Amino acid sequence: MRQQWLRRLDATRPEGASPLGWRCFQLGLLLLASSALLAGVLLLVALILGCRQRLPWWRDRVNQVLLLVSVLMVLGCFTASSGWLAWVGLGNWLPFFWAFWGYQPYLASAPARRRVALWLVVGSVPVIVTGLGQLFLGWSGPFQILGGAVIWHLKAGGNPSGRLAGLFDYANIAGAWLALAWPFALAALLQRPQPWRKRLPALLISVGLVAAMALTDSRNAWGALVLALPLVAGPARWIWLLPLLLLLLIPVGLASLPGVPLALQQPARVLVPVEVWERLSDLEFAGRRPLAITRVNQWGVALHLVAERPWLGWGAAAFSVIYPLRTAGIWHGHPHNLPIDLAVSHGVPVAVLLVGLVLALQIQAARRGMASGALFERAWWAAFLVLMALHATDIPLYDSRINIAGWVLLCGLRAYSLSPESRQRG
Repeated sequence: MRQQWLRRLDATRPEGASPLGWRCFQLGLLLLASSALLAGVLLLVALILGCRQRLPWWRDRVNQVLLLVSVLMVLGCFTASSGWLAWVGLGNWLPFFWAFWGYQPYLASAPARRRVALWLVVGSVPVIVTGLGQLFLGWSGPFQILGGAVIWHLKAGGNPSGRLAGLFDYANIAGAWLALAWPFALAALLQRPQPWRKRLPALLISVGLVAAMALTDSRNAWGALVLALPLVAGPARWIWLLPLLLLLLIPVGLASLPGVPLALQQPARVLVPVEVWERLSDLEFAGRRPLAITRVNQWGVALHLVAERPWLGWGAAAFSVIYPLRTAGIWHGHPHNLPIDLAVSHGVPVAVLLVGLVLALQIQAARRGMASGALFERAWWAAFLVLMALHATDIPLYDSRINIAGWVLLCGLRAYSLSPESRQRG
C-alpha cells in the first residue's frame, strides 16, 4: 500500500526535479493551509533539493532584477525609521526570491502544475470544514495535534463575528486563500467528462468552497468568484457565459452603487439579497466610519509618506507606527495596497522593479498561450491574476501561507514561459 501511494506521489514528476524534493513539494502544499510549520519544513527541503545541479542562478535576468531589489531593500534598512522591524520585514521578501528560483524545477511541466493545483484544492478542505464548523456548530479552539506541531485557532462565530475565517486569523485572509484555490476547483469540475463517482468530490469541494467564500463576507472574495469564472471557462464559452454574468451583475450594481436613481435602485434591491448590497455599498457603516479608517485616506497618507522619502522608504512596518501619529491615534498595519506599501516601506525604485517584474511575467505567460491554453493552465494564470487583484485593496501576503502560495503560482508562470512549448508559441 505504501509503495503504491509513493508511486502515485512520484507520478508526473518533471524531468530534472529531485524525486525526494518533488514528494516534499507536493506534501508541503497539501499541508500549507493547515500548518505553516509542517509545510515550511517540507518546502524548505524541496527548495534546497531544487537548487542542486542547476545553472548558476545569476544567469537568469529575472533573478538579476530580484538581486537588485534585495540590495535596495537591505540598504533601506540602515536608514529605516522602524528600526529592527525593517530587518524583520525582509523575511517577507528575500527568502521568497530564493524560492522563486528553487521551486521552478517542480513546475516545469503541465502535468506537474495540474498536480500542484489539485493539491492546493484538497488542502483547502480543512479551511472550508473548520470555517463552516465555527459558524454553524460553534467550534472554537485551539485544537492541537502532533504535540502542538499543528495548532488550529478557531473562534466560535467567526472572526470578525459572523464572518467565516476557518484556519486563518481573519475572514479577509481566509477569503484570499479560498479565492486562489477557486480557479483550480472550477477546473477540476470542468475537466473532461468523467463517471459521476470521480466527479462528485470535485463538485462537493467546489460547492463548499463557493459557500465558504460567500460566508467570509469579503468583497474581494466575491469579486474573485466572478473574475475567475470566464477566465477558467475559456473563450469558447464566453458567447453565453458573459451575457449571463452581465445579466446577474447589473441588478447587483444598481442595488449597490451610489447615485443610482431610486426608480432603478429599489426594484434591484428587491432582487438582490440585502446582505449583498449592504456589504457592497458599505451601508452598514454609513455615518459611523471615521475618515481615517477608509482605504482612500490610508492611500492618501501613504502617498504623502512616499513623497517625503521616495528612494529607500521608511522601512517595513513603518506605516503602522506613523499612521496613528497622523490620524489622531487610529491604527492600521498597512495601507491596503501592495504597490503603495512597497513604496512606503522600501522606496519607489523597489516598488516599480518588483511590481513591474510581476506584471511582466503575467503578461509574458499570457502572450505565450497560458491564459488561453489547456484548462488547468488557464486556471493557473487566472489564480495568479485573482491573487494579484486582491493586493490592490488588501495585502494578504503578510500571512505566510498566502505568501508561499503566491510565489509558487508566480514560479509556475515563469516555468511555463521557459517551457519549449511556450517558446514555440512566443
